[in-house]
Amino acid sequence: MMREDLDAGFDEPGVPVWAVFGDLMAGLLGAFVLILVCAIGMQLELASRLETEVKQRQAEAKRRQTLEQALAGPLAAGRVTLNNGRIGISGSVLFAFNSAELQPEGRQLLKSLAAPLSAYLKSRDEILMVSGFTDDRQMRDNARQFADNWELSAQRALTVTRALIESGIPSSSIFAAAFGSEQAVASNADADGRSKNRRVEMAPTPRPSNNASAKPRD
Repeated sequence: MMREDLDAGFDEPGVPVWAVFGDLMAGLLGAFVLILVCAIGMQLELASRLETEVKQRQAEAKRRQTLEQALAGPLAAGRVTLNNGRIGISGSVLFAFNSAELQPEGRQLLKSLAAPLSAYLKSRDEILMVSGFTDDRQMRDNARQFADNWELSAQRALTVTRALIESGIPSSSIFAAAFGSEQAVASNADADGRSKNRRVEMAPTPRPSNNASAKPRD
């Protein structure tokens, strides 16, 4: 009876080794495919970001080139500077010390800039930000016309903005900003550095979207 039981035990079917091996390989293959899909997805996302960045840089380079062409005359004469898309004019060209009244030379310069700037803004549907800057010296009490450098820089930016509007730039395509003695481009420790910091800059910027200014509905 015992031998018959043993023989019966050998006849019972077990789990084939190849089936276990197949399940293991299927699991490994699934994991590999998942990793491969993730890697391809990351690579495609990286390629898309790189392509977008390249297009943005190309667009920015083209924008600067177009702006340089529009201001070729004043740039060649050294009357304005162009750095990273920002048009700079020395404060001494536009205004007397501690004054916000345009000098004849400054008014003539702005008049010569109005037409090319207006054409540039129209072609790209952009607006012009006019920014006023001062050095860090405080107003003298005996000759104070403005409360502080913030007020002086604001008034100078407004004066330039109004002069450009009078020369043909649409009022809807320009606005003024004041920075006082902030964002200096040179040291205020010497006269030359302070002279560079007393300036007006103009920078074309994207026009705000109408959707951004629209009031939300109730």
